[in-house]
Amino acid sequence: MDDPIKKKTQYFVHYKFMPGLGFYGFGLIHMIGGLGRAATSLLRQLIDAGTLANLPAGFKARGVRVRNDDEPLQPGEWRDIDAPGGSIRDAIIPLPYKEPSATLASMLGGLVQDGRRFVALADQQIGDMNNEMPVGTTVALIERGMKVMSAIHKRLHYAQKTEFRLLARIFAENLPPMYPYAVAGAPSQVKAEDFDGRIDVLPVSDPNIFSMAQRVTLAQTQLQLAQSNPQMHNLHAAYRRMYQALEVQNIDEILPPAPQPQPQDPASENAAMIGGKTPQAYPQQDHDSHNEAHISLLELSILQQTPAVLAALFSHVLQHVNMKARTMVQSEIQQQQQQQMALMQVGAQPPMQPPMQPDMIEARVAQVETQLLQEIMPMLTYKGSGGEEQDPLVGIRMQELAIKQMETEQKSSLEQAKLQLDQMKMEQQATTDSARLELQEQIADDRNEVNRERIDVQRDAVARRGYR
Repeated sequence: MDDPIKKKTQYFVHYKFMPGLGFYGFGLIHMIGGLGRAATSLLRQLIDAGTLANLPAGFKARGVRVRNDDEPLQPGEWRDIDAPGGSIRDAIIPLPYKEPSATLASMLGGLVQDGRRFVALADQQIGDMNNEMPVGTTVALIERGMKVMSAIHKRLHYAQKTEFRLLARIFAENLPPMYPYAVAGAPSQVKAEDFDGRIDVLPVSDPNIFSMAQRVTLAQTQLQLAQSNPQMHNLHAAYRRMYQALEVQNIDEILPPAPQPQPQDPASENAAMIGGKTPQAYPQQDHDSHNEAHISLLELSILQQTPAVLAALFSHVLQHVNMKARTMVQSEIQQQQQQQMALMQVGAQPPMQPPMQPDMIEARVAQVETQLLQEIMPMLTYKGSGGEEQDPLVGIRMQELAIKQMETEQKSSLEQAKLQLDQMKMEQQATTDSARLELQEQIADDRNEVNRERIDVQRDAVARRGYR
């Protein structure tokens, strides 16, 4: 009654197998019921024909007498017949019952096959596949087989979603504020507000997947694609999805997770770089000690013939420099915040500083990196056979850092100018607001003075009238 549009409340949900011609949908029995009735009729006809062919009946002459004619003949049994003169063949005439028709048997097989193909269309398409079939053909067959069944499952999925909504509405309207129930290892109460309009109760199933065979085929196709180009895929995840599609229990026992990389000591990292690997730096490491240990490798003459090791070493050292710079910038930001908090606790007004934006943080990190690299670059040299010489990669890196420093300084100058301009705008806005407030106060005082004079004049006029 409180609904402004007077919309009726829905209490029933219609699960449709197929859309119907009217309001109601069609079920499975509507679609293949005719085939079932026809197949049943043909089967009965075949059984009746076989029964009549196996137990024939007929006519006999009146004068012919057969002993124990009410008992069937046993195999190998011969009975006496009292027949008048003449041939027994002429005295007994069987009715012409035919054998079961081959046409009816063929028609019955066709009806059964049609009904079976209707209810098992998708599984039949998936069952005809083989492991050597191309991926495109496999996907096409799956899509072809899933048209009918996927539509059916989507309709059932939508109906179940509607039913869940009805149940949630009923719970929200009829449950008490607290409804207790017995359960182990969970809160033993349900609130009516758990089912209000803020929460959607939805089915978790996927209407596009309707059989285990389809799920396994899709997982197998994904695994084939991953195996065809392992550099671009995660084989561990592909195999895990295959086991999940097969519903294998305890997958971690047969497919353990990949080991996570852990921080290493400087000696282990040096050994890894000599072996042709590039170790990973971590923020919690002592970056200065690691860089000193890595730079000590430059004294080995064998590194002159292994530029790959030099490249790995320089790359790893630069990782430590980057992480150290970020740690220093984070420490600066934390110190500024702590200073502002301390000033606010003692009642002082801290200076108005806008929070640092990500681009400003990156600019500050670049400045710190430049300072650190200026300190560490002179040490990135190695001794060759003809004496001490500088690695040309270091010179190129120095030039890049100089250019980067210039760009950083220009960007920092622009940021400083922008901050000064914003501060001037804020000061000008504050001055304008103060002048506006003073003007409004002056206008209010003038209005109050005029009102007081008006009241005094009215009082004098009233007093004169009373005197007269």
